[in-house]
Amino acid sequence: MINRRKLLAGLAGSSGLLLSGCDRFGSSASGTKLLDMGEKLTYLVQRGLFDRNALAPEYTKADLSPIFRTNGNTMPKSPAYQALIADKFATWNLQVDGLVEKPQNLSLAALQAMPQQTQITQHNCVEGWTAIGGWTGVRLAGILDMAKLTDAAKYIVFYCADDFDGTPYYESIDLVDAFHPQTMLALQLNNQPLEVKHGAPTRLRVERQLGYKQAKYVMHIQAVDSLAKIGEGKGGYWEDEIDYEWYAGI
Repeated sequence: MINRRKLLAGLAGSSGLLLSGCDRFGSSASGTKLLDMGEKLTYLVQRGLFDRNALAPEYTKADLSPIFRTNGNTMPKSPAYQALIADKFATWNLQVDGLVEKPQNLSLAALQAMPQQTQITQHNCVEGWTAIGGWTGVRLAGILDMAKLTDAAKYIVFYCADDFDGTPYYESIDLVDAFHPQTMLALQLNNQPLEVKHGAPTRLRVERQLGYKQAKYVMHIQAVDSLAKIGEGKGGYWEDEIDYEWYAGI
């Protein structure tokens, strides 16, 4: 008899095959619908089968990549961000609001004063390359605990300073990933303050998902009950633009 674990594992493998289908299949209406079903199935399997607090592998200093490759935007063009660079982010503030009881407005100094953690992990880009880096920052859970989420909150949305053709970057995760022990707002890479090309002054690290979920230049965090009104409703910039999966678990 096939037990539940084997059945779910088989379904997860099947959904992976669906998501690796050709562009022609994915561009058709029926193909898109089937791929969406595959993503949802993968998400349900990940949440139902595996330990929600399972850690991404961590490495040693000897494993650090000599160069941590950059991708996407490496220099936000907005005058407001350029002014922040000029004053070394002294006037930068992180806004935390939405479905919270105590909205927060945190300076960079305030984040630096919070308990810090360091983890050496592998960044997995959707384009196929990887890099290992040492990240130091503040657990996202600590920030959300300060803001005190209401019972209605289901997702955390990140709004960023960079943009693609005028549309600011945005991403979102569910509360399982938001409160995961490795999910952080990174302030340093390899014991050095984040450079602009890596998302200064802070970027998201959600280690069990692909690189495009690791939003850089985070300016605003919002707790919401639905992703329907975020962008075009798929939960992230690339999800809306070119149908990347919202749940990019690895």
